[in-house]
Amino acid sequence: MVKNKIKYLVLGAGPSGLTFAHSLLDQGISKNEILVLEANAEAGGLCRSSIIDGAPLDIGGGHFLDVRKKEVLDFLFRFLPREEWNSYNRIAKIILRGQEIDHPLEGNLWQFSKEDQLNYLESIAQTGSVRGETMPESFIEWIRWKLGECIANDYMLPYNRKIWSMDLNLLGTYWLYKLPAVSFRETLRSCLEGKASGTLPAHGTFLYPKHYGYGEVWKRMGKALGSQLITNCPVRTIDLSTQTINGIYQADTIINSIPWTHWLEMTSNLPEIIRENIKKLVNISIDVDYQQNTLQTKAHWIYEPCGKNSYHRMLIRSNFCPGSRGYWTECNAMRSLPTNGFRHHNEYAYPVNTLEKPKAINIILEWAKKNKIYGLGRWGKWEHMNSDVAVAEALMMARTLTSESIMP
Repeated sequence: MVKNKIKYLVLGAGPSGLTFAHSLLDQGISKNEILVLEANAEAGGLCRSSIIDGAPLDIGGGHFLDVRKKEVLDFLFRFLPREEWNSYNRIAKIILRGQEIDHPLEGNLWQFSKEDQLNYLESIAQTGSVRGETMPESFIEWIRWKLGECIANDYMLPYNRKIWSMDLNLLGTYWLYKLPAVSFRETLRSCLEGKASGTLPAHGTFLYPKHYGYGEVWKRMGKALGSQLITNCPVRTIDLSTQTINGIYQADTIINSIPWTHWLEMTSNLPEIIRENIKKLVNISIDVDYQQNTLQTKAHWIYEPCGKNSYHRMLIRSNFCPGSRGYWTECNAMRSLPTNGFRHHNEYAYPVNTLEKPKAINIILEWAKKNKIYGLGRWGKWEHMNSDVAVAEALMMARTLTSESIMP
């Protein structure tokens, strides 16, 4: 028997779900018409933090607040004011050829020996992208076409094999626009002038809380929702014929920010074509391990392409979290080694940009929208998006849906 009818029912209290709920309130929607269900005991999703060895550790891996979206910053500062954040100029490194090189690699080749610089530059000069050859569709060939054999073999291919732990040619190339934009001319100039060139990717400048982990802002957002957030409430059943969740909450509109793959076990009346396309969605699991020793580096995080270490990235919290020591690593769970220390296993860490994903997720989202179900955030869109992007999209969706609901 249905006990509650809800206008907007949000599945998942990660950054996108929390932002959407608060944005509805900003649009004048009554609290009684909004409900957020969260499986965990605390809001925040992959951006949650725990106190480990006397200091915060972000259990979903490294998360930082990019400074480029004013609307996002203004929104989040309502919950964790600007004065409670420190600002940092990004220092990211790659361990390559026995030394730490600044990221992005192609903009910092000048940090290698002259002989290594020549080898890299010669390789880049011969790439298909420089020579005007047609862009390939294969992931591996695309990397070689864009960056050359040296960068491909030394860094990009081994790093991607570690993080995804799968046949790289199962990946699409449609998402590679996210790579740093460094032209051959800029790479050559950086070697001649002995300084970095090109455009930094996300988090060129970033914010991190002074006294907390990154999870603090989302924790406060969850608390601010009060009774409109129900924690320790995993979604177990979804009846599509009545839009009823767990046999209790009947929704007019469902906002889905949890993995679509969960819907396979929760929904008995899911159309077969949607079920087939959900099965095409792939994700990887990541283990976050804490290490007590403090590394002697200025880096905030370090990429590790070498196969001798199972992990692919290190987060040096002592360089961005005041009063802390040690660091944590991120490792594809398929590659993780046994540990006696702290480990947090993230079953759903990264959606994978496979060849089949774009068509599959579009079919799912189009069907969902026709049924007043909207995918939102990393898992609702099945896209690896930073938290600032998730917030921006949630703000926009809340405005769009509320304006549509009042149109004559």
